[in-house]
Order: sequence, then C-alpha cells, then structure tokens
Amino acid sequence: MSTQFNEWDILFHNFFYPTSGFGSAATTKQSHPLNIYHDEAGLYFEIACTGLTKNDVSIGIEDDLLKISYDKPEEKEIHPGTIHRGLSKKAFKLGYKISSKYDLTKTDGKLENGLLEIFIPIAEKAKPKTIKIK
Repeated sequence: MSTQFNEWDILFHNFFYPTSGFGSAATTKQSHPLNIYHDEAGLYFEIACTGLTKNDVSIGIEDDLLKISYDKPEEKEIHPGTIHRGLSKKAFKLGYKISSKYDLTKTDGKLENGLLEIFIPIAEKAKPKTIKIK
C-alpha cells in the first residue's frame, strides 16, 4: 500500500537560517549537497561529507528537530606550491523539523565513502492498520 505524503507533513527545511522562511526542502535551494526521500519504511537523508570522518560530523535530536552539523577547524596554512584549491571542507549546520509520522527515537546514521546516510523509520502509530471485523 502506497502512502501519500504532503511535503509539509514530511519536514520543514533549514531551521538554522532565518532567511529561509521555513520553505519546504522540495522548494528551497539547499545550502549543502544532499538528497532527501521517503518510502513506505521511512525518511532518508543522504548528505555529502567528502573527506570527513564520523567523528567530524554531529547528528542531534531535540524534540522534533533533526540537527546535522560539521564545524570546520582552523584552516592550516595553504601550501606555497598550491596551483588550484578545488576541494573544500565547508562547515554546515542543517536542521529539519520532522513530522510526528516518523519515529526520531529510532534514527540511524552511518558515514561511508564520503556519504552520510540517515534513516528515520515511520512511527508504529502512523503505519496503516487492518481492523478485524467481529
């Protein structure tokens, strides 16, 4: 059974940026490369974290907010023989208000090959149920 979601029910984008106006993730330009999608199992985030380790990135949950951040340490001096600097580990702070349809207490995350994957399952109370007729 396919469940239809209104984009506003899923999440609001970028809680940390007051100029974002809390536009939905589908209509707001993202400040950091990521994918967000859902299916009948839950909500998925894929966030680019090139060159970062799991100790560099922080994932936090506060009430119905999912917070993901990386604080860039002081930059070391640029090598004097540098010809081009195309790789950059930019700091980011992302925040998403997650619908009660999802169970934030069961959030799971892993960082592998430069991609942070976060999964939030649909809450048991929000899953479709079949009622037995007596």
